[in-house]
Amino acid sequence: MNSTDEKYSGYGLTQDMLATPEIVRNFNTTSMQETAAEIAKVGKLLLTGEGSSRIFPAKNMMRTASVQGHSLALQTEAGRQAQEYQLADWAVFALSNSGRTAEVIGLFKKLTEAGHKNCYSLTAFADSQLESLANRGYVLDCGKEGAVAATKSVVEQALFYLALLEHVSGESQLKSQLDKLADDMQDALTTPIDPKLIDQLANADTIYWAGRNDGVAEELTLKTNEITRKQSDYLEGTYAVHGIEEIMNENDVVLWVDPYLDSEEKFAEVLSKGVGLNIIAIADRDTIFPTIKIPSAGSLSTFVQMCAGWNVLVEIGISLEIDIDKPVRARKVGNEFVG
Repeated sequence: MNSTDEKYSGYGLTQDMLATPEIVRNFNTTSMQETAAEIAKVGKLLLTGEGSSRIFPAKNMMRTASVQGHSLALQTEAGRQAQEYQLADWAVFALSNSGRTAEVIGLFKKLTEAGHKNCYSLTAFADSQLESLANRGYVLDCGKEGAVAATKSVVEQALFYLALLEHVSGESQLKSQLDKLADDMQDALTTPIDPKLIDQLANADTIYWAGRNDGVAEELTLKTNEITRKQSDYLEGTYAVHGIEEIMNENDVVLWVDPYLDSEEKFAEVLSKGVGLNIIAIADRDTIFPTIKIPSAGSLSTFVQMCAGWNVLVEIGISLEIDIDKPVRARKVGNEFVG
């Protein structure tokens, strides 16, 4: 992605993506302290939302908490299914850019009617319906997005959750890491990608994303649908070599985010040799596959991986001459509450 080339700069989507590093650099890591203290007392937190407002923010927070050994009990569920759960002794945090998402509003209405006192929201706009149902609401600083596909808002939501986690645990490392993270994300967004790899992806029947259950590959699967209009599927962990190879074909491509080193040979055996398809890695090290190299960002590497994925998808969309701002059927607000 090139910020000065009109081929890219004319799209709201690329402008949103390229604005993300500065949003990260200037992120306020302290605004959620009061809520964090309340959540710490409860000890259990449900993270809810729909689509992009849940996948990466919630799952990235949960994996971070598990890797670092945090004691806060975390669970994520979509708003509609969460309405079937017993949540009286849980804090509940809902993300919705529009603040009008039907499923989370339905959940918050149910909780409010039951007298729940620990409901929190994060939206892109102030005074939303969701915020009116929350005990405390927050508003993103990233501003309105210029495309249907959510990008910069997803990153700010995920940062908000990590800052919240730190305050619950009494830590304060994130702020000191933001400048380097912003630089690394800028690098991943703008690094040139081999045109041969983009051709393989643009001509693929299905683009599969493989990777950890941290929201990155799953979110990029959704973005593949919205940005490139290609069929895509998310293969969690090493699921790619546990049966789905039966229906893959040589015209498919697997994009593997941060491969497990000890699984590379198995992927090559089952998918490259067995199916005949191409595997492309996104990693901060060399792999046995063609690799889109990104900077190493330690515990925050997921944000850099996301930016590299965006870079790839924009290149595919541009190659296919698609209006990457405006999908034919997908909407900015998915299932909007009407009441």
